[in-house]
Amino acid sequence: MKIDFESGIPIYLQIADQIEDSILSGMFPEDTQIPSTTEISTLYKINPATVLKGMTLLVDGGILYKRRGIGMFVHGGAKEKIRAKRRRSFFDDYVCALLAEAKKLEISPDEVIRMITEGAAK
Repeated sequence: MKIDFESGIPIYLQIADQIEDSILSGMFPEDTQIPSTTEISTLYKINPATVLKGMTLLVDGGILYKRRGIGMFVHGGAKEKIRAKRRRSFFDDYVCALLAEAKKLEISPDEVIRMITEGAAK
């Protein structure tokens, strides 16, 4: 995990995103334990409450679950939940913005598709 202390993104959100990235990459497979709040907070020299806040977001989202006295684990199906959430976000953040800008520049949807296809081929 990598935390950017200079970023405008709150640390707890960065932690949640980094854990999600680790799940997507297979570093934290489904139904396995992730590092504890203490381990993460010690490693990055941040408040354990900040780490817990990021993990709580993932618990609330059905990505992680707690096993009392043992720690946090990755839910079965977490990878697909993360992909679905990020696909929606990708559409909202990038595709809609791309199409809005294309409309301002009078670029047709077909031309946008052609540009994307050319870019992917490079």
